Amino acid sequence: MTTAEFPDVYRAADDRYATMPYRRSGTSGLQLPAITLGLWHNFGDDRPLDTQRAILRRAFDRGVTHFDLANNYGPPPGAAEENVGRLLASDFRPYRDELVISSKAGWRMQDGPYGFGGSRKYLVASCDASLRRLGLDYVDIFYHHRPDPQTPVEETVAALDHLVRSGRALYVGISSYSPELTRRATVVAQDLGTPLTIHQPSYSMFNRWVEDGLLAACADEGLGVIAFSALAQGLLTGKYLDGVPEGSRLGAGKMSESFLTDETVEAVRALNTIAEARGQSLAQMAIAWVLRRPEVTSALIGASSVAQLDDSLDALDNLDFTDAELAEIDRWAVDRGINQWAGATESTGSTA
Repeated sequence: MTTAEFPDVYRAADDRYATMPYRRSGTSGLQLPAITLGLWHNFGDDRPLDTQRAILRRAFDRGVTHFDLANNYGPPPGAAEENVGRLLASDFRPYRDELVISSKAGWRMQDGPYGFGGSRKYLVASCDASLRRLGLDYVDIFYHHRPDPQTPVEETVAALDHLVRSGRALYVGISSYSPELTRRATVVAQDLGTPLTIHQPSYSMFNRWVEDGLLAACADEGLGVIAFSALAQGLLTGKYLDGVPEGSRLGAGKMSESFLTDETVEAVRALNTIAEARGQSLAQMAIAWVLRRPEVTSALIGASSVAQLDDSLDALDNLDFTDAELAEIDRWAVDRGINQWAGATESTGSTA
């Protein structure tokens, strides 16, 4: 069989590792691409599978080896994992050993007492369900998606340890934990013998909370950092320079109108001017700015089309900033009240 006889048979680009930089996650041996593809919004049943296939193929052809999922990504919840599972089977089976597939559990997946949180019951059952939907024997990384104030952190971390020891996951991590809780969780994990590998927090020019202790905690404890929402849910793109487009998250009612104040619009326009002077789109500069921190292993981006994916990946063409550029960016890169995950960083209960 040849690809000429069956033109839709996917063969990955031979030069897929030529330009993508890879960074080690903390003190582990795991290396991740500088840009990871997140499958939060664009891989549910409301999007054509052919579009999803084209995005995944293009991402891998450009060296994106990490696809990031969660149990409740859709719509409906679970659909993203099911769709990606189909594509892994049809397109990426020969490349499984080259891929890092991650999933998470913590936010609400289903009704009832075992459909959310951080209990051993929920995390283990959720991981098993994710593996069934993905058609995989294991995921490379499994995260606790957010702290659970009703569950001791010792129980949550012990569940993550169990997932590794039982072969369901190769590495484990946490998401949206505060600096203090991150340090507590790493101590528990180290005592159990399965160190945490990575932390996934929100981080952007309009949401800089991780600079107030979390990046330092991760560096001290040997965790990598993969930053999500580097584009501030689309605010740090060109789409809001002239109002609210109908098809945007804000226009579709998926994001609070309070996020787009007059001051924020002014900041977006000023940052766009800086990006243009650098020869970048605003989105490209926003991704590069997140990656400027040595603690950050990877920037997590979404894409609704191949063109949008390519634009984001082209951020890698210019990752360097002058001191003058960073100083000018800092005039506008301040907290804009858009961190909707802030409550998730609150400390969980402990039996200690």
